[in-house]
Amino acid sequence: MLLTRGPEPALDLDGGWTVRRAERHLRVGELAGARHECLDGRLVVTPFPPATESIAMASLASAFVPAAEAAGRHVLGRVNLTFSPSCWIQPDVTVLHTLPASDEEERWVPAELCVLAVRFVRPGGDGAQAWRRCAEGGVPYVMRVEIGGRSRRATVELFGLDGDGHYVRTARAVGGQRLRARAPFPIDVDPARLLPRTCQTRSTSGPVGHVGSQRGTNR
Repeated sequence: MLLTRGPEPALDLDGGWTVRRAERHLRVGELAGARHECLDGRLVVTPFPPATESIAMASLASAFVPAAEAAGRHVLGRVNLTFSPSCWIQPDVTVLHTLPASDEEERWVPAELCVLAVRFVRPGGDGAQAWRRCAEGGVPYVMRVEIGGRSRRATVELFGLDGDGHYVRTARAVGGQRLRARAPFPIDVDPARLLPRTCQTRSTSGPVGHVGSQRGTNR
């Protein structure tokens, strides 16, 4: 049960969740490590990620820090990236151009502060709903990371917002290659290095090379 107090059962709030109701009703301790997002007033809770994904999230954030900080960016983990009182998502890694200015913004980070939102997805997933909110909110870059099933093969894709408000792929790499990009800050990452050491050999079994900026299809 997610509610802590108040007369409304969770089912009655379906479609009516807001940041205020979340602050009042959600048991933060019970949701720690789970993703709880709100899309048009509908609360979506997903379980803990597998251990390999958790390690990869921390590794990616650590890899970003030196170049991001040198460019005046701020690397955070999961935050409530907020588009409206009834819509927020929780990227797995979040990069801001400006830190929140108040306690309120610390809890509900305005989307306009974000330059890059990273989402780890399961094989076959695309995070389309979250990306649509990011595009509508003007988040200039998003990154999709997929760690494939039993092979633990890592794939990283970077997308930039074009003039029509759509995300276009600007770089892609799989384990053993390097994803390199100049924006939103210098990025140079081998997806295989995000994984635990025992997974890295399997992840780099494909061709070795690097991929820089490239145009692709809208996502």
